[in-house]
Amino acid sequence: MAELYVKPGNKERGWNDPPQFSYGLQTQAGGTRRTLLTKRVAAPQDGSPRVPASETSPGPPPMGPPPPSSKAPRSPPVGSDPASGVEPSFPVESEALMEDVLRPLEQALEDCRGHTKKQVCDDISRRLALLQEQWAGGKLSIPVKKRMTLLVQELSNHQWDAADDIHRSLMVDHVTEVSQWMVGVKRLIAEKRSLFSEEAANEEKSAATPEKNQTIPGFHQAP
Repeated sequence: MAELYVKPGNKERGWNDPPQFSYGLQTQAGGTRRTLLTKRVAAPQDGSPRVPASETSPGPPPMGPPPPSSKAPRSPPVGSDPASGVEPSFPVESEALMEDVLRPLEQALEDCRGHTKKQVCDDISRRLALLQEQWAGGKLSIPVKKRMTLLVQELSNHQWDAADDIHRSLMVDHVTEVSQWMVGVKRLIAEKRSLFSEEAANEEKSAATPEKNQTIPGFHQAP
């Protein structure tokens, strides 16, 4: 076998010259080659023992029905249109309408005219115009619009304290949005409350007047 690795010596070479290897070993047919184990197997991350490659060879397929595929078509949700493929959206709470807030406020202002100073009514009207301008321009947030809707409802139901509480909460939580026109709304609540109290007092007074003028039956004054 040495002749396969080392060529015959040369008489002219020195004793310390390295031998010349033969190329015949590489070109010899039928020679067996060893598989070099140069590939390292990474250690399992879960700490389980390493399984030899011979034990991981695929065996016969398991008996029984195949597991359900995750790509199987699902049934469309209730209320959706299978043809269009669009799923229904969740119901969204409708936004408060500007007319539902401004109309009662303007009506309350008209009720106060004739009982309130013209200068006060003009200032309230100017503040309501600013409210309408900011609402139409999209400068008011949804919480402000919702609270204004509740304020108008309390005002229409003559719940003065509740309407004033909502006004106060708006001034505290959203002062940058409502500071320009909320002063007029506050004054309108106060004027409407005063007018309602005055009308109620007049009704009680007018109801008590006929009772005083009513004569007792069977009583006659002496001539």
